[in-house]
Amino acid sequence: MLTSSRNQFKGTVKSIKKGAVNDEIVIKLSGGTELTAIITETSTAALGLKEGAEAIALVKASWVILAADLEGIKLSARNQLRGTVKEVRTGSVNSEVVVTLDSGEELVAIVTCESEKKLGLAVGKKVTALIKASHIIVGVAE
Repeated sequence: MLTSSRNQFKGTVKSIKKGAVNDEIVIKLSGGTELTAIITETSTAALGLKEGAEAIALVKASWVILAADLEGIKLSARNQLRGTVKEVRTGSVNSEVVVTLDSGEELVAIVTCESEKKLGLAVGKKVTALIKASHIIVGVAE
């Protein structure tokens, strides 16, 4: 599948929690990371999602928020993925940050250069990637 989404994660549907309008889909990746997505009930049906089915989670790099030093802080973001900065490419306005998650998968985030400096993002820095469940697009292979 070709898309402009920098983050494309293949996994298996672990669970589906049905709602009146939206469903909660948990996708387990091969490294053990679980991603929670909120999609419409209509999309769940159209994609034929069932527990155990293969699925793809897409996350635009600009939808990923990086945080450091979150000890003791509770957040509403469903997906809080811990990892280590692998690479930082600084541009004139934004920076591209590649994070190796603790489970081994890689995630790309786009942050402002100001945020890069403020967070002290550098190779080896421990960070948490935050992704809202509504910012995960779910797909399946045909």
